Amino acid sequence: MLIIELLKAVLFGIVEGITEWLPISSTGHMILLNEFLSLDVSPAFWELFEVVIQLGAILAVIVLFFRKLNPLSPSKEAKEKAATWRLWGLVIIAVLPSAVIGLLLDDWLNEHFYNYVTVAAALIVYGIAFIVIERLRKDTAPRVETVEQLTVRDALTVGIFQVLAVIPGTSRSGSTILGGMLFGLSRTAAAEFSFYLAIPTMAGASLLKGVKFFLDGNTLGGKEWALLGVGCLVAFLVSLCVIRYLMDYVRRHSFAAFGIYRIILGILVLGYFLLR
Repeated sequence: MLIIELLKAVLFGIVEGITEWLPISSTGHMILLNEFLSLDVSPAFWELFEVVIQLGAILAVIVLFFRKLNPLSPSKEAKEKAATWRLWGLVIIAVLPSAVIGLLLDDWLNEHFYNYVTVAAALIVYGIAFIVIERLRKDTAPRVETVEQLTVRDALTVGIFQVLAVIPGTSRSGSTILGGMLFGLSRTAAAEFSFYLAIPTMAGASLLKGVKFFLDGNTLGGKEWALLGVGCLVAFLVSLCVIRYLMDYVRRHSFAAFGIYRIILGILVLGYFLLR
C-alpha cells in the first residue's frame, strides 16, 4: 500500500506548493485535506510532515531569486553586494518576532488553536481584511515600491504581522503581505519580501519540529523518509510555478479575489464540521 501513501504525499505536496505562497493559508488547507485524505502514519509524524514539506517550497524561492539573494555572487559589484547583505539584515530583523513567539508558545498554540473553528474564523476575518484594505488604498500610491526601498522599521512591522501566522488559518504570506500593504508597501514589494521571510521562518519551524520529533523518541523508517521526500519534491516543483504566477498577478490585480475565496472557504469549513 506504499504507492497509495506516496500518491497522497504527492497531493499534499501540490496543496502545500500552491497555498504556501497564495494568501489563503497553507495550514488551513492541509488540516482540511487531512480530514478527507489522511496519511496512514502516526500523529507525531503527521505533525512533522506538514511542516517539513515546506522545505521544498522555500527551495523554490532560493532557486528563483538566487542571484538577488546571493551576496557573494561574482557578477555583482561591491554596491550590489552591500545591498544584498542589507536585505538579509532586514530579513533577520523581520524574522525575530515570530521566532521568539514560535519557540515560547509552539506547544501551547498547537494544543489550543489547531481546530476547525480557529481555522474558519481566521480565513473569514483575514478575507474581509484583504477586501477592506484593497478598497481603502485603491487611490493611494504606495510609499515603498521595491524591497530595496524597505527600511528597518518596515521590516520590523512586517515581521510583527508575521507573528499573527502562528494562528492556523491566518496564512504566513497573507499576514505579511497584508501588514506590508497596510503600512505603505506595494503589492509587489510586500509579496517579494514575504517570500524572502519564508526562508529562515520555515527552515526554523522545520528544525524545531524535527528536534521535538526525535527528542520524543520517535524515529523515521523507509516509508516516512519516502513520504517526506516526495512531499518536498512536489512542493518544490509546484512552488516554482506558483511564485512566478503570483508575482505576475500582483503587478496587475488586487488581492480582493483571495479575500473572497478565504471567506467562502471559511464558511464551508464551518458548515462542514458543524453538520457532519
